[in-house]
Amino acid sequence: MAKEMKFKLLVTFILLTSIVFKAMAKVYPKTFPKASITSPSGEVFADSYSGSAPAEAFFSANPSDTTGWKHHYEWRFYKESSETPYLIRYEENTNYTFNTSGSYRITLYSVFTQGKDSLIYESDPFIISLAESKLEMPNAFTPNGDEHNDVYKARDGHQSIIEFHAYIFNRWGQKLYEWTDINSGWDGKFHGKDVKQGVYFCLVKAKGSDGKIYNIKTDVNLLRGYSESTERTSGNN
Repeated sequence: MAKEMKFKLLVTFILLTSIVFKAMAKVYPKTFPKASITSPSGEVFADSYSGSAPAEAFFSANPSDTTGWKHHYEWRFYKESSETPYLIRYEENTNYTFNTSGSYRITLYSVFTQGKDSLIYESDPFIISLAESKLEMPNAFTPNGDEHNDVYKARDGHQSIIEFHAYIFNRWGQKLYEWTDINSGWDGKFHGKDVKQGVYFCLVKAKGSDGKIYNIKTDVNLLRGYSESTERTSGNN
């Protein structure tokens, strides 16, 4: 009788151990969401960004161990402190360009199902903050080949400009140059030849990510005989 009881206990122990090991051996799916954000200058940031617009973002769910499981993904985009997403993307990976100033939260809501089993995950938010726009144009430049202020362009520190178009005219209203890349500019040439030293006119039409419209009109003093060394020499006299 004692031997029969020990045998039953042994069988029960083996069955329980087998069930435990099977449960331990079962692999469940997970997600490891990532974000890659590219700034206007081309610099790439991981998972968060604070700076100028536009910002181009790539979001990836990075799921693992999904074999045999059905999946459902929702990338939820929130503006400021809103609890309701203004956009939902139903895909594993998604791209989005942020053009409007403000703060954003992006989360991944994912559901995995297998038979009656269901797993739900919601990620920590990715935070993207876009600054208000800023744009200023100088009133002079010195294209004399000294590699200092040789190109007429927007002042350093411009931010969150999503549309930009600038024109240069001479005193007779003739268009000499135009450009749409805010980081580019005019080198003081027309048809490949240096224009004369003097006063020109710049017109800029631009738009900020905060909706601000820029219509900048300014004189541009082209000074070829000026340089930093000239200024230092004059200051010593």
